[in-house]
Amino acid sequence: MIDIIKSNPKTILLVDSIGALISTIMLGLVLTTFEPVFGMPRAVLFLLAAIALTFCIYSFLSYRLSGENWRPFLIGISAANLIYCFLTLGLVIYLFEELTTVGMLYFASEMAVIVILATLELKIALKPEPPRT
Repeated sequence: MIDIIKSNPKTILLVDSIGALISTIMLGLVLTTFEPVFGMPRAVLFLLAAIALTFCIYSFLSYRLSGENWRPFLIGISAANLIYCFLTLGLVIYLFEELTTVGMLYFASEMAVIVILATLELKIALKPEPPRT
C-alpha cells in the first residue's frame, strides 16, 4: 500500500474514500443497530454517518476527476477530516455521560485513525513536486 501511494500520491484520496465508507457503514448501520452497546444517540450517529458519506463521495470524485491538480482536494479533505474529529470530540465530551466504555473506545480509535490519515494527507499534499524534465 505504501509503495502504491509513493508511486502515485493521488491514491491517498481513494484510501480516504474507502475509510470514509467504512465509517459510514460503522456509524450508520453497526453502531445504530447496537446503540445501547455504544451509548451514542441514533440521531448523532446518523449525522456523523451522513458527514462520513459526504467525505466518501468527495474523496472518490476528487480521486477520479482531479487529474494532475489533486493537491488542493487532498488539503480540503484533510482539513475536513480534522474538523470532523473536533466535532466528534465535542460530541463525545457533551454526551460523555451517555457513552459506554465501548463507545468511548470506538470514538477514540476512530479519531486517532482519522488524525493519522489527515496528517499523512497534509504531508503528501504539501510535499514539493519533483522537477519535470
